[in-house]
Amino acid sequence: MGTRGRSIIGMDVDKLIGLLNKAFADEWLAYYQYWIGAKVVMGPMKDALIAELLQHAADELRHADMVANRILQLGGTPLLEPNEWYTHSNCGYHAPSDFHVRKILEQNILGEQCAIDVYSQLLKLTREADPVTYNMVLQILQDEVEHEEDLQALEEDLEAMLKK
Repeated sequence: MGTRGRSIIGMDVDKLIGLLNKAFADEWLAYYQYWIGAKVVMGPMKDALIAELLQHAADELRHADMVANRILQLGGTPLLEPNEWYTHSNCGYHAPSDFHVRKILEQNILGEQCAIDVYSQLLKLTREADPVTYNMVLQILQDEVEHEEDLQALEEDLEAMLKK
């Protein structure tokens, strides 16, 4: 990272890198959870859910790239070993054990709600301390809020269809 870019950060940079690595781990695990969910999902409306899950997976991969780039800009190193994702993750990963559309939706809604909490906290932390990270986090948070909304809309559609 450039010295001027580092000097404008009004917080412990190593602490920020640690928090970003936790978010980085979350993004990779979320990517995989969406991707694998799209492969195994069964039941009514599965085609609509597959399309949504694959789009969300692409977004999570893009988020991981954004976070990795910011970690590097700050002079840190993104987590290099995938097995570290589990130990550093805020939100964890829950392998699908029931492939029904309803269960896959529930799992991913919970994941998005966790991500919203994580990025809300990062937003508050960086608001005054690091405008570059703040702007990145704001972009990611907007996506996570949209993802939750998309999944809950599919869940409502599924419930309405099953009541007929």
